[in-house]
Amino acid sequence: MGQTLVEKIISLHSDHQVRAGELVIANVDVCAVQDGTGPLTVEEFKKLGKDKLYNPERTILFIDHASPSPRKELSNMHTTLRDFSRDYGAILSEVGSGVCHQRLVESFVNPCEILVGADSHTCTSGALGAFATGMGSTDIAVAMALGKTWLKVPQTFKVVVNGNFKEGICAKDLILHLIGMIGADGATYKALEFHGDTIKNMKMSERFTIANMAVEAGAKCGLFVADEKTKAYLEEKGRGDKFSTLEPDEDAIYERIIEIDASTIEHTVSCPHTVDNTKLARELNDVKVNQVYVGTCTNGRIEDMRTVANILKGKKVHDGVRMLICPASRTVYKQALKEGLLETFIDANATILPPGCGPCVGIHAGILADGEVCLTTQNRNFIGRLGNTKGFIYLSSPYVAAYSAINGYISDK
Repeated sequence: MGQTLVEKIISLHSDHQVRAGELVIANVDVCAVQDGTGPLTVEEFKKLGKDKLYNPERTILFIDHASPSPRKELSNMHTTLRDFSRDYGAILSEVGSGVCHQRLVESFVNPCEILVGADSHTCTSGALGAFATGMGSTDIAVAMALGKTWLKVPQTFKVVVNGNFKEGICAKDLILHLIGMIGADGATYKALEFHGDTIKNMKMSERFTIANMAVEAGAKCGLFVADEKTKAYLEEKGRGDKFSTLEPDEDAIYERIIEIDASTIEHTVSCPHTVDNTKLARELNDVKVNQVYVGTCTNGRIEDMRTVANILKGKKVHDGVRMLICPASRTVYKQALKEGLLETFIDANATILPPGCGPCVGIHAGILADGEVCLTTQNRNFIGRLGNTKGFIYLSSPYVAAYSAINGYISDK
């Protein structure tokens, strides 16, 4: 009986060949926390009575959710992470370095590894062919101390996507389409394994977008087979020697197989207040927007910046619309500066935010007023996500976001 990709990766980190449904103890390669979850993780770690981290060089603390800090209480939480990093030798990703999930794929995670993070969108690194999943702060504290974690091996949905996208269609449209199809709880505690010609032809940035949102269908992880594009990405980041790959067996057992024709995908938007409340962008032209936000761990990469800049070039953001643009990391920010994209954004009257999570979690830098509408490239539109329970959040691709900023209403042209 063959194995799925997630079964193979977890088997490499366990003492036997695992099967879906088993409870296993697995070795962990990378542990990560951010400034929202990190202080609690630090507290739980200290309760364990351990005087050192199992692998400090691969334990990373990110200050990204409130970066820079808007309140003294959050500043004190940052101090907790800085002190822990100094005392225990963990890696610290400081203010302005970028969103943890972007930084992890840029600098820390490799194919066939296991990453556990105290953040639900840790699954982003699955695009590299790693088993990457979010866990609670206590679980991460144990992994930091012992270099191990326990988990149930998930069943797998095989998602096969073939065909070519229409012009302007993005990976974000595909993942929103999939979530709309199966529901926000349609893949709860499953592994989503992505295959097909469409997937093979995708840039790594597009794969990151899809893996990032696997959890929005309830999935434990979103996995891609590491291939030549993965290898090229690692080489670009100075980790070419870390490339390895695994493929699922031909006779692997899948709980469900989902087939999608990429040519049928249209510009898709998630409407308030759940990600699976999807409609086509062309059906929402009557929805006026007050704010457009481009960035986050979902769509804050250089390719996303280029998409938006190409549409904004020579144009202005609509009167009455605030457009916020936030590169996902310092690396992305520098590249956007080098290519002149930031100048294009400024000329269009957009506001550029420092690398980090920005408004996404509703802590600072773009909180909505009562009744306001924000169209954003982020991954969640729950009530209160942008800091106001009386706000309305729509999710889209950078392509739709750029046109909507120009027109003042949700549109894809």
